[in-house]
Amino acid sequence: MDSQGESRPAVVVTGASGGIGREIAKVAAREGGAVVLVARSAEGLAATAEAIRAAGGEPLILPLDLGRPEAPAEVERFLAAQGLNCDVLVNNAGYGLLGAAATLPREEQLGIIDLNVRALADLTLRFLPGMLNRRRGGVINLASVASFLPGPNMALYYASKAFVRSFSEALSQEVRGRGVTVTCVAPGPVSTDFLVRSGAKQAHMFKLVPKMTAERVAISAWRAFKRGRRVVVPGVSAGFSALSATYLPHRLTLPVVALMQTRRRS
Repeated sequence: MDSQGESRPAVVVTGASGGIGREIAKVAAREGGAVVLVARSAEGLAATAEAIRAAGGEPLILPLDLGRPEAPAEVERFLAAQGLNCDVLVNNAGYGLLGAAATLPREEQLGIIDLNVRALADLTLRFLPGMLNRRRGGVINLASVASFLPGPNMALYYASKAFVRSFSEALSQEVRGRGVTVTCVAPGPVSTDFLVRSGAKQAHMFKLVPKMTAERVAISAWRAFKRGRRVVVPGVSAGFSALSATYLPHRLTLPVVALMQTRRRS
C-alpha cells in the first residue's frame, strides 16, 4: 500500500504465459503501473514479465492453476498482500478440445467448464464490486467467434464461449453509466499454442480459415475496452463468420461446422 494506506490499481491478466494474454499484458504495460500475470507456467510468466518491464510496466508473477476451485481466492489474497486492487481484469485463460463429446475424456472436458466458465465468473464476481465502488476500471473477457453458434466436435468449448459472451453482455448493461466497462472480445482463429493443445490445428477449419496474430487481437481488445465497447470481433473474416452465424439457421450451419472440425488425414 502507499503512504496513505490505500491500495494501488493493477491490471490482472490470466493466461498470461503466452499468446493473447501475453500480448494484452504488454499493451496494458505501456500505460505504466502494476500488471499481475497469472498462469500455470512459471517459465512462460517469466518471459512475459521481461516483456512487461521492457514496455514500462511493473510485472508481478503468480503461477497458478485457475482450474482449481480455490484458485480465484488465491488471486484475491495475492493482490491484498501486494497492496493492490484489481482495476482491470483480463479473463483470458481457457482451453478447448477437438473431438466428439462422447469420445473425449470426461474429466478433461469438465475442466473446460472449470477454467473457461467457473474461474472467469468467480474472478469477475470477486473484483467487479470494488471496481463499481471506485467507479473506474473494468473487465475484458476473451470469448471467441465460436460463441455465436454451437460447435460440433468442440461442443464444450463453443458452449463455454457462448456463456462468456452472454455473461459479459449482461454485465455490460448492468454497469452502464457507473464508470466501469465490460468488454467481450470474440476473435476467430489465432496463431497461438491453443491450436496445438486443443488439437484444432489438425482440423479442416483451422487449416482453411485465416488466422490472426495474438498481437493484433490484443491491440483491438484494449482499444475497444478503452472506448467502452460491449463486444468486439477483431478481423474481417471473424466478423463475417459472426454475422453469418447470427442469421443463418442452425440446421444449415451445424453440419458445416461438424465437417470443418474433423481431423485432416495425414
